[in-house]
Amino acid sequence: MVKIYLLSMLIAFALSFLFCYFLIPILRRLKAGQNILAYVEEHKKKNGTPTMGGLAFVAAAVVAAAIFIGKTNPKPLRTPILCLAIGFAYMIIGLLDDYLKKRHAENLGLRAWQKFAFQSVVAVFCGIYCYRADLTKLYIPFTDIIWDIGWWMIVLTVFVYLATVNAVNLTDGLDGLAAGASIPFFAFFGILIALQNGENSLSLISFCLVGALIGYLFFNVSPASVFMGDTGSLALGGFAASVATFSGNALYVAIVGFCFVLSVISVILQVIYYKVTGGKRIFLMAPIHHHFQKKGHSESRISYAYFAVTLLLGAICLLTVG
Repeated sequence: MVKIYLLSMLIAFALSFLFCYFLIPILRRLKAGQNILAYVEEHKKKNGTPTMGGLAFVAAAVVAAAIFIGKTNPKPLRTPILCLAIGFAYMIIGLLDDYLKKRHAENLGLRAWQKFAFQSVVAVFCGIYCYRADLTKLYIPFTDIIWDIGWWMIVLTVFVYLATVNAVNLTDGLDGLAAGASIPFFAFFGILIALQNGENSLSLISFCLVGALIGYLFFNVSPASVFMGDTGSLALGGFAASVATFSGNALYVAIVGFCFVLSVISVILQVIYYKVTGGKRIFLMAPIHHHFQKKGHSESRISYAYFAVTLLLGAICLLTVG
């Protein structure tokens, strides 16, 4: 099984690298450049950088997983196929959002309520699926306890999807940031699920995403040649939530994905404090990675820090797995 994981990851990497290499010139010809928000002073030079790069690594991960997915589990493949379908569906909604932003020549695509409505429908569907497919057992982090929460899994799944998708989306704000933090995140879930002797196809999908993201990072590290856009960030959030909930490891998302959670919390605190104090701010800018940037830290340093923190948290969690 280890050979299959490694081979699938290698193929996902190669496909992602090739897809990015050929996609970027196409995006340039189509003038599919990012419209940078005016108040992000440090990012003005990035205006026009091709976006929708998520197309490349999502396609690479899905193709690589499709090649090997039948070799991982003798049981019906409904769950892993649903996982791939959900990630792909989120990619489509992100692609539509990116397209509308470009068409309107401003950084405004789908309305917030439209995104939330789509996310909610998918989240409820996945929650019901978990319940009906008897995927209601939860691994409790740092213990040997497995807790069957029954129909409460629907509630937890909805929360995990909405929180994770938006957290990853908010984290996608600097070159290499979301992709860099996602690599150790998915590597952790791939290893964890394999150690639990769980749904090996979900491990396969996780490792395919690791390989695809590494290939994409060759073009996304600072200075980035392409951005993933909502096309990529929404898809990553969908994949992350699916792998975690379908494997019974939803509670690990907030721990290993601490950097993603930090993005959401910083925005919430900033908005609340701003309204309560009549215009004062906790951070120089939110999400918090922009605060670090305004404090003088480079995009590369911040991205490396997010990668390292996620890697460390994943390693700590794995050390506690019996």
